[in-house]
Amino acid sequence: MTFRKITIKAIILTDKKKAWDYYTLPEHIVNWNFASDEWHCPRASNELIVGGKYYTRMEAKFGEIGFDFEGTYTEVLPDEGFTFKLSDEREVSVSFTEEEGQTQVQVIFDAETENPIKLQTQGWQTILNQYKKYTEAN
Repeated sequence: MTFRKITIKAIILTDKKKAWDYYTLPEHIVNWNFASDEWHCPRASNELIVGGKYYTRMEAKFGEIGFDFEGTYTEVLPDEGFTFKLSDEREVSVSFTEEEGQTQVQVIFDAETENPIKLQTQGWQTILNQYKKYTEAN
């Protein structure tokens, strides 16, 4: 199956090492991996090796709505980027590029078919913006 690719990005006002750590370490992921203040990420785990698993749980703070997000790594280039496949075979690639003490984080992901492209783009970009805000504040 061929999926449409969506690209989002953010410039993080920090060096690449910190940007990488805050994006990949579970103790940081739980602090930014949600799209609004009504949601949170109570659990995350990350085995950052080829064949390893990436897992997060997103839940509404009030109510019983939530979902698991998980994938299996197919490529890992430490401090540079990684790619993983979701259970439905969609692919997500994340890259880190540093220039003059700032790091561009770019995420390219395969769109799913249930929600409009614009909504998916906005949702993923909002989460990336949460990551930027958290990383720069800590």
